[in-house]
Amino acid sequence: MKEIPFIKMDGLGNDFFIIEPENSDIKLSAKEIQKLGERKTGIGFDQLFILKPSKHADVQMVIYNSDGSKAGACGNGARCVADWFFNRNDVKECTIEAPGGKILKACAGRMITVNMGPALLNWDEIPLSHKVDTLFLPQVLPGFDAPCAVSMGNPHCVFFVKDIKKINLAQTGPDVEWHPLFPERTNVEFAQIMSPSIIRMRVWERGAGITSACGSGACAVLVAAFRRGLAKKKAEIVMDGGTLVIEINKAGDVLMSGPVHTAFKGTAYL
Repeated sequence: MKEIPFIKMDGLGNDFFIIEPENSDIKLSAKEIQKLGERKTGIGFDQLFILKPSKHADVQMVIYNSDGSKAGACGNGARCVADWFFNRNDVKECTIEAPGGKILKACAGRMITVNMGPALLNWDEIPLSHKVDTLFLPQVLPGFDAPCAVSMGNPHCVFFVKDIKKINLAQTGPDVEWHPLFPERTNVEFAQIMSPSIIRMRVWERGAGITSACGSGACAVLVAAFRRGLAKKKAEIVMDGGTLVIEINKAGDVLMSGPVHTAFKGTAYL
């Protein structure tokens, strides 16, 4: 039987199964990750993190979705990893190596803040299957206005709607996630502009489905809203699980701030 020590953490209910560096040699198949991710018979989580030593940062994170697929970014998870590092080393700043080698900077204050770096906006960076205007994509969902595409290290498709309560995420989410325009699939956000500094958002995450919050998604929503002239460079993104403060700084980097929570430590068995 395989024993897997872990920490369960979450950011606004967006929850994570975290394996610490001393256990990073544990090998997990996609089926084993799916089994651990089952909420009734396993531990249950949106993403699984394996933390490893890094030559370029304080810690490296490898991310898997609950369906066993690899993830390219996870903002709320990065904030949880930062909090784990702060508590473990009694410091207030750290660097995190994300998938693909991107280095994220994090700091502790009233909330945990992670600099997610600049958004990627070119069609081939997101990536899309062919060249299009990423600010106004072709119609990918009948009955909805043209969405906006943004990458925060992972792809996002952002729809602006008048009444977010009317959105059937379980139906629309997978239709967009698997649309041919997104060769690597995509995260899907629906956003309602409440004011230039407050945006209501709901999310369907690639490889995880409906989640209570998504950090990289909140960043993508503010970037898309600012590009369209709908929001300021700093706004509260209100999700089902709570609120993140997102800001685009003078350098063009996207800063994400919010609370984190450690639920428990344990050992899983496979």
